[in-house]
Amino acid sequence: MKSFNIPAYYRSHIISPLKEFRRKRDKLKRDFTATELDFGPVRFLVARHFGFCYGVENAIEIAYKAIAENTGKRIFLLSEMIHNPDVNRDLQERGVRFIMETSGKQLIPWDELRSDDVVVIPAFGTTLEIQQNLTDIGLNVEQYDTTCPFVEKVWNKASQIGQKDYTVVVHGKPSHEETRATFSHSKEAAPTVVVKDMKQAQRLATYITGESPREQFYHEFSGQYSVGFDPERDLQRIGVVNQTTMLASDTQHIADYLKTVMIHHYRLMPEEVDNRFANTRDTLCYATNDNQDSTYALLTNPAQFAIVAGGYNSSNTQHLVELCDEKLPTYFIETEQKILSRTLIRHFNLSTKQEVVTEHFLPDQEPVTVLLTCGASCPDAVVEGILLKIVSFFPTARPVADVMADVEQRFAS
Repeated sequence: MKSFNIPAYYRSHIISPLKEFRRKRDKLKRDFTATELDFGPVRFLVARHFGFCYGVENAIEIAYKAIAENTGKRIFLLSEMIHNPDVNRDLQERGVRFIMETSGKQLIPWDELRSDDVVVIPAFGTTLEIQQNLTDIGLNVEQYDTTCPFVEKVWNKASQIGQKDYTVVVHGKPSHEETRATFSHSKEAAPTVVVKDMKQAQRLATYITGESPREQFYHEFSGQYSVGFDPERDLQRIGVVNQTTMLASDTQHIADYLKTVMIHHYRLMPEEVDNRFANTRDTLCYATNDNQDSTYALLTNPAQFAIVAGGYNSSNTQHLVELCDEKLPTYFIETEQKILSRTLIRHFNLSTKQEVVTEHFLPDQEPVTVLLTCGASCPDAVVEGILLKIVSFFPTARPVADVMADVEQRFAS
């Protein structure tokens, strides 16, 4: 596996070695069991896979390389590098400016950019229209393009099935940068429509079967279909691709559902299915899958609560929170600073989209068991900070060195 050159302060003296122990013991990544860190009065069960993925580390390395190589030049990011406040804040403190908000709202007009500026493309990728804007200004869009290779894989798959006369159905959040980029690339090769969830997929099915009138489609899927889209014509042959940070199970359920609709509507024999529904299973991101599978395994363990760390606008992190929320009290926090005291924690509520404060989140009865994981854009150092903050509330906790020695011995045997 490639090793990336990212700032040392994103690493951790606890979490990074822990990951390395697991990697050496399980090189094929078949063991999703949690790792136990037993401090005595408090015990952590840490997910097998979490934190920076290949695409994120690649993006961070390129972004800091751009800063190092262009002293004195103006450096811009199209939008947030990744959905992590610490990383984005550090880049801004180094003089990097954002051209757009993650929603697509323009912060810096295109006509303020010059051909000698440096522009970094974020890990989510960008639209063909924005690429053309940058090229017209005279900027090199390829020099510091950090687009995740797994996002590009989705674009390539969309193009491939488009060339075979399938319409592309993108499962993703319509306003998300990655979905906007995938939609832009896909619509160049094929008619394209975005569905955000199973509910919308079920509504799309009514246009496949003709149950809903064609004219209603344009209102119901406003802003989510390509120019010239005709539901009567373009929903006869389809394939599903995804925003790589969605729940893999949700994408699969949507694909399976739409496939079943096509089979029943067209009364297809097994050998005829490919005539109406493209096989696109390989567009799911390995890191998203691994993190989600690790969370499922983590949740098989009894615990008092779970903590999920990451940026509040991180799609893949939100899905981990949703999984944990189904099983036990879950606190979604950006950093250890959200743990205000032994009794108070400030955390993000996915339903209200606001931070709330919960009292007495740490139970008085010992030992306390905590499930711990984070999203793909969260540095190891943040997870370490959260762990140490909670340990600090237990005066009789075992030293970190002793706990790590136990872990090393366990995985060396």
